[in-house]
Amino acid sequence: MKPVTLCLLLKKDKILLAQKKRSLSGFNVAVGKLNGIGGKVDTGETIEAAAVREVGEEIGVKIAEEHLEKVANIKFYFKDKPEWNQHMHVFLVRDWKGKPKESEEMIPRWYSKTEIPFDLMWADDKHWLPSVLAGKKVEGK
Repeated sequence: MKPVTLCLLLKKDKILLAQKKRSLSGFNVAVGKLNGIGGKVDTGETIEAAAVREVGEEIGVKIAEEHLEKVANIKFYFKDKPEWNQHMHVFLVRDWKGKPKESEEMIPRWYSKTEIPFDLMWADDKHWLPSVLAGKKVEGK
């Protein structure tokens, strides 16, 4: 399984989600969806270092590894595309430097935690994201 990261930036009653503008690794089904910020872990890179790097690359925000709060491990299996199978490491982030900005890959936007547009996200998000935002740790597949 490919290890991947997902960071959810939080401030007060808001969550930062970003719309995927393009595919980088053939994962075209993600284009147009809203998601947290993250991506693949490079060879020799720790999960935490990958999370920090991806946030910087995708929305221009700087995070220190000690500000990553691990909240979920979720394994995704794609029956017809096993090469897409992923082990996603999810982090909440409440402290960072910089202002989220659009990149070639993502368009970030703040949403109220009570009005998350699940219809524009992955179908599974509505099952685990509310638990994470309620302070629970999630393990799933």
